Amino acid sequence: MKTVICERVKQEISDDLGNYVSPLLARIYAARGVCSLEEVQYQLSGLHTMNQLLGLSDACKCLEEALNKQSNVLILGDYDADGATSTSVAVSALRAFGFENVSYLVPNRFEYGYGLTPEIVEVAAKSKPDLLITVDNGISSIEGVKAAQSYGMKVLITDHHLPGDELPEAEAIVNPNQPGDPFPSKNLAGVGVIFYVMMGFRQYLRETGWFENHPEPNMAQLLDLVALGTVADVVILDDNNRTLVQQGLSRIRNGKVRPGIEALIEISKRDKRYLTAMDLGFGIGPRLNAAGRLEDMSLGIECLLSNNLDDARRLAQELDSLNKERREIEDEMKAQAESVLQKIQTQSDLPAGVCLYEPEWHQGVIGLVASRVKEQWHRPVVAFAQADDETIKGSARSIPGLHIRDTLDAIAKCNPDLLSKFGGHAMAAGLSLKIDDFKEFQKAFESEVEKRLTAEDLQRTIMTDGELAAEEMTLENAELLRNAGPWGQGFPDPVFHGEFKLVEQRLVGMYHLKLVLGLDDKWIDAIAFNVNLKDWPNHNCRKVKIVYRLDVNRFQGRTKLQLLVEYIEAIE
Repeated sequence: MKTVICERVKQEISDDLGNYVSPLLARIYAARGVCSLEEVQYQLSGLHTMNQLLGLSDACKCLEEALNKQSNVLILGDYDADGATSTSVAVSALRAFGFENVSYLVPNRFEYGYGLTPEIVEVAAKSKPDLLITVDNGISSIEGVKAAQSYGMKVLITDHHLPGDELPEAEAIVNPNQPGDPFPSKNLAGVGVIFYVMMGFRQYLRETGWFENHPEPNMAQLLDLVALGTVADVVILDDNNRTLVQQGLSRIRNGKVRPGIEALIEISKRDKRYLTAMDLGFGIGPRLNAAGRLEDMSLGIECLLSNNLDDARRLAQELDSLNKERREIEDEMKAQAESVLQKIQTQSDLPAGVCLYEPEWHQGVIGLVASRVKEQWHRPVVAFAQADDETIKGSARSIPGLHIRDTLDAIAKCNPDLLSKFGGHAMAAGLSLKIDDFKEFQKAFESEVEKRLTAEDLQRTIMTDGELAAEEMTLENAELLRNAGPWGQGFPDPVFHGEFKLVEQRLVGMYHLKLVLGLDDKWIDAIAFNVNLKDWPNHNCRKVKIVYRLDVNRFQGRTKLQLLVEYIEAIE
């Protein structure tokens, strides 16, 4: 499959940027739509105000009543990193406010599936909660809310997923994506929503005089959790989310980090002093997610809630072991998926939308398989695993240009009995259907994707920030860009492209290609991780085209420039 490398559209650099940051950074910010310095200063005072959230007042009244009565409060979370951090924020904040009876419940994905279902309400009812608070779920739980209320529970929903045509009749709903909500940022992760709710409740208690007789909690202590959940959930990093992430990273770098996250940083072999959003997303998030994918997310939540570093290290070690097991399962499933796709490609053109199903696949890893196949073949992908004798569960991942939840919604409307349930975002979704309906869904998915995507959409395109001159490839610029983030979804890490002499190449660690590249009279170290040697035969090419990031390589007390290669092709 041919890959096209394009330079980002150059934007005019405002005086506000051009006069205060380096020309390189000003150019990068401008290409991402930044018009003023204020957008990249990331002060907490610049956050959107919580009072703009629809339903916040009702939520605060629910919480105040529960606090005054010392009601039994149950947090219902989700089994991914966003759900784990959201649950931890809710439990930590409520206990800090003075709640004495706060517990949590996370559905086991293999027994109960996602969210506030009537089945999980049966489990929740055993602890007899007076108030049930959902975090990172609940906006589609029409029947679940009714079931909870039939047990006498009040329900407060905090969520960020897109709602359906009908909202649950909960006592309060806080979700920036619900109809009529004026909150400017629709990109909060679940952990961001519950953080805002807790911020709003603190303000509410201030106004009632609660803190005249009770200690007032420092909400900034929750920002390490907010940063981790926001990055791990791959939500768009608009200026509001970037502020939340940057503030959390700043606290971590300065040693103000909870034991659970510190232990996860250690086990992932990162240095908290130099931690970046990428470290959260690729080092810490997967280890936390492994608990929910293979076993029970309670292990991850207990790690995050731990107040003792030794206990947190023990839990982090368990999470790391689960993550290694998850990688082994994922690699095997991905190899099977690639084998299926290779056969398809030899028979006919790869379809615009890819559906994969193997009965032995693990439910907890299908999302990762869908992501990897999507990245390799640049197609929207749905990977399915068997849920029970009659049902399969799917995890969908999309590419730019296709809103995956809207696509599933269109399929459901044209085929009313095909999907048992579905939900999600623009780029990721989940769904269930009967095993016998897989072929029908496969045809419907391929057809609907073909309607919505053009041939150009299906062409993998890498957007870069252009070329760098040899004199711009410095350790100082690498440090500058590393610290100028946070970079992530919707605010991409600066990447560049160029043609280099291939001075030296060798394999390290079986899958990593270590390079020495030449540009003008300068030699530069580079590394390409997880190289598929089938795509990069060890030939004696003399010149390569690469897409790369400037990186800081810290090793044995030495610091030097290194290029992280994201794409490589031989040109001579």
